[in-house]
Amino acid sequence: MFRLHVRPEWSLQRPGQPDFDLPQVLRLCAAVHEQGSLAQAAKTLQLSYRHAWGLIREADQAFGTPLIQLERGRGGQLTPLGQVLLWADRRIAARLSPALDSLSSELSAEMERVLSASAPVRIQASHGFAVQALRETLVESGLNFDLRYTSSTDALQALARKECDLAGFHVPIGQLQAAGMAPYRQALLAQPVQLINLATRVQGLMVPPGNPLGITGIRDLPLRKPRFINRQPGSGTRLLIDLLLQEQRVASEQIPGYEMWEYTHAAVAAYIASGMADVGFGIETAARRFQLDFIPLVTERYFLACRQDDANRLDLDSVRNLLRAGELKRRIGELPGYDSNACGTLTSLRQAFPAEFAPHGANLQEQDVDPAVLDFVNSEPSPQ
Repeated sequence: MFRLHVRPEWSLQRPGQPDFDLPQVLRLCAAVHEQGSLAQAAKTLQLSYRHAWGLIREADQAFGTPLIQLERGRGGQLTPLGQVLLWADRRIAARLSPALDSLSSELSAEMERVLSASAPVRIQASHGFAVQALRETLVESGLNFDLRYTSSTDALQALARKECDLAGFHVPIGQLQAAGMAPYRQALLAQPVQLINLATRVQGLMVPPGNPLGITGIRDLPLRKPRFINRQPGSGTRLLIDLLLQEQRVASEQIPGYEMWEYTHAAVAAYIASGMADVGFGIETAARRFQLDFIPLVTERYFLACRQDDANRLDLDSVRNLLRAGELKRRIGELPGYDSNACGTLTSLRQAFPAEFAPHGANLQEQDVDPAVLDFVNSEPSPQ
């Protein structure tokens, strides 16, 4: 079993000029930003100081202006251009990583099908740090899997069409739960399903360090007119912020930049950290990783849904064993804003959402619901 990795790489087009190692220069800029010293940055990257200095000189000549302002005693800090390149690189990584990870998984699964007789566990899920931790654990386990990032709605629809084996989706806890479930309802009722708990996580507003605009909640957004950066339409997080606006009776048109969006929580955080926006909505882990302040608003549960007929498959049971194992629970539990106590436990729709999936079909009268699904939902859930 092996995994392919696809990563973005920078290059600078200069007709008639020799190439230089721009990706290494960007890594050097990032290390200087973190360490505050060219000498320490070179040591971190296992480069000689002379080689690091040569890379910086090449980059300065190529761009026609310095990237790093060196100080006495071999200290250093990034110049405005160096800052622009650093944050551009981080935004690119945050924006493209899920898509490239999905492509890597798809290519790996295609090659594995040629080399192995076993079929992969097909997972579709909305992107998040707990899912990333699951992906890393699956790689280390050697289990054959194909993980693709998509929206929660698309993942559940793929499960209903039998195009995947596990579908990840997240739902807010509390008074927004019913509205948060609405986009998933039809796909969840297309066939009998079981739910596997992954984690709970906190979503809220991400703001620059010190919260310079003094934002405390949703109602401050139209009043203080911050530059907002959103998530893409159709994502579960976009649906959640839309519900919060409705709850607070705030019109999206009152928020500057509400129509601007990024594909991941990390990309939203990077956008704010680079100074291009004043506030965004996402999970706490992303805010902390980019040294942003965080205002918690909603706790939500993240589930992996599987078809009831597949619940006892050996390969899916292997995934559940990994979810219940201490290493993955530890990884998820260490993420800011995440709780992994229930990770790997199996539950039914009725157990997870008793009000939305009440017994005896009280809330399940849709004409397109198969009677077998009604029987399954109305049956007594088995303890897990």
